[in-house]
Formats: sequence, C-alpha cells, structure tokens
Amino acid sequence: MTEAIAIKPHLKITRSSGWAGVNLREMWQFRDLLFALAERDVKLRYKQTALGIVWVVLQPLLGAGIFAFVFGRVGKFDSDGIPYFIFSYAGLLGWNAFNSTLSKGSACVVQNSQLVAKVYFPRLLLPLSNVASTVIDFTVAMSLMIVLMAAYHIVPSVHILLVPVWLAFLLLLGTGVALFTSALMVSYRDLQYVMPILLQFLLYASPVAYSVKMVPDHLRTIFMLNPIADLLEAFRWSLLGTGQLSVGQAVYAAVMAIFVFLSGAFFFARMEQQFADVI
Repeated sequence: MTEAIAIKPHLKITRSSGWAGVNLREMWQFRDLLFALAERDVKLRYKQTALGIVWVVLQPLLGAGIFAFVFGRVGKFDSDGIPYFIFSYAGLLGWNAFNSTLSKGSACVVQNSQLVAKVYFPRLLLPLSNVASTVIDFTVAMSLMIVLMAAYHIVPSVHILLVPVWLAFLLLLGTGVALFTSALMVSYRDLQYVMPILLQFLLYASPVAYSVKMVPDHLRTIFMLNPIADLLEAFRWSLLGTGQLSVGQAVYAAVMAIFVFLSGAFFFARMEQQFADVI
C-alpha cells in the first residue's frame, strides 16, 4: 500500500492585516498580469474608434481653444506673456494626466467585477495597469506641444528636463486618489456619478486655464494647499518658463503625492478583502 504524498500548495491565500496587505513580492510575481492588463487597456481604448489616437490630441486642442477664447479673449486674463492657447494647452497636458489616471482607476475594479469575483490576483494591479495608457496619451499630446512651441518660437530651457518628474508626481497623486475611490466604488456605486462632477469642480479650482497670479494674494496660500495647483504650476514653469517655482511648494506637492499614494494603497489593501463578497 502506497503512502499518500502530501502536496504543498503553490499559492496559499491567507487573511492579511495592516501593511502586510500590500504584498510587493506577490505583486512582482504577478508582473506579467500587470503588463497584460496594461496592454488590454491600451487596445480597448482605441478599438472601434473612427479617429483612434487622434482623440488624444483633439481633446486638449479643443479645450485649449475654448479656454483661450473665454479666459484670454473675453476675460482678458494674464498668461504671463505667453500666447493663451499654448498656455492653456500646457496646463491641460498636466491636468489630463492626473484626470485620466483618476477617472480610469476609479472604475477599474467595478468594470472587472467578473474577474475579481472568480480569479485570485493582487487587486492592486487593476488601478496600476491604467497608468500605461495615460503615459502613452501624454507622450502623443506632448509631441504636439513641442510642435506648438516651435510654431510660437518658444525656446525651452534646461528646466524642461524636470517635466517627467512633475508628470510622475501627477500620476502618483492620481493613482493614490483612485485607490481610495475604486475601493469605495465597490460598495457605493453612486460614486461613479459623483466623480465627474467633483473633477469638474477641481478643474476650475486648479490653475489649468489661468495663472496663479489671478488668485487674490490673501487666498493664494490656501489655494496652493491643493497639491495639483503646485504640480501644474511647476509643470508649466518647466515647459514654458512662466510663473515662479517655489522649492517649498514643490517639496510639499511631492510629499503629498507620496502620502496620498501610500495611504491609498493601505486603504485599498484593507478593503480588498471584501471585494469578492460585495462586488
């Protein structure tokens, strides 16, 4: 009579607590799935579209044109000596990177409900996989930005090398907020209707279409508590040389982006344990 051979499981799923819920080693083991999800997101974004990737350029172009007319031509807002169209386009470049990351990341868990309920994998991969398509969109739109700068005879300084740094913090901040909202949206589906409204308010509460100089002096300190405002100001300063970059504000925005991301990851990991039951 042969003895039963004990088979050691390849994967043991246990209930975790605290920061143990963010298992970096496990996420590294599932890196192929992360790349596959990112590739799927990119392909689905442009599948069965008439203009394809042209929408990536068309959206900020139309937005910049509207802002240039309303704030530049009608409102006569100051654009720091830069043509208002390219001034607005630069602001939209940074804003769209944040907005796209947050919008897609917020709905990613609900949109993949069947996958979440039936297959085990680190759920944190879902919001992280959306970053790839945002970076591709930004790269395409940034290419047009270089063309516009050449057309307006704007010579970039060495500060343009800092653009990837501000982009990284905008993506980090957007992903961090998306970790909160995506986890909450599993239980509170109303959030998917509230998010577009909140983002619309945040758009006008951030210096996307106007300069920080337009904010009254007695309100500017409170206004700059919004880390997006600091990052957009730094982003536009690196691209066009407009405004003034305060080291203190840049450090504050970077620290806030890291803090929001880490706290979002902790919150997501804690809520992840009940996704399969609730979704």
